[in-house]
Amino acid sequence: MGPQDTSPPGGLQLAPGVYVEPGLVELSFTSSSGPGGQNVNKRATRCQLRIALRDLPIHAEAIQRLAHAAPHLVTPSGDLLIDSDQERSQGRNRDACFAKLRELLIVCMKRPKVRRATKPSRGSKERRIEGKKRRGEIKKNRRSGFD
Repeated sequence: MGPQDTSPPGGLQLAPGVYVEPGLVELSFTSSSGPGGQNVNKRATRCQLRIALRDLPIHAEAIQRLAHAAPHLVTPSGDLLIDSDQERSQGRNRDACFAKLRELLIVCMKRPKVRRATKPSRGSKERRIEGKKRRGEIKKNRRSGFD
């Protein structure tokens, strides 16, 4: 599905809670190399979505995560460039670009959990050592004694 135009004053919804002015999102259409037969030679169905990272109304950490998660989509000038030519129609390719952008934003806005180092409990250490001793006994009993 494409972006929803029902949003706070004058905004285009890119992800839940992320709205931008429609003029900040640049869409361009070119001829596609995807499916469509002779149609791809006549129609401009490939969609390319461009938006400056600085124009995204998300916190700086999320922008850094976005740039780190998809460096191949970020231009040297700091724009996010997403394209799609998988579909035969311009509208579906446009919707696919917005869907990719939405997925990226949702993933990058979520803060990763902080890993906290833990230590094994005393009981688990004792069980581990006991298991090792038991296994050692089994192996020891396999050995044949000297006559």
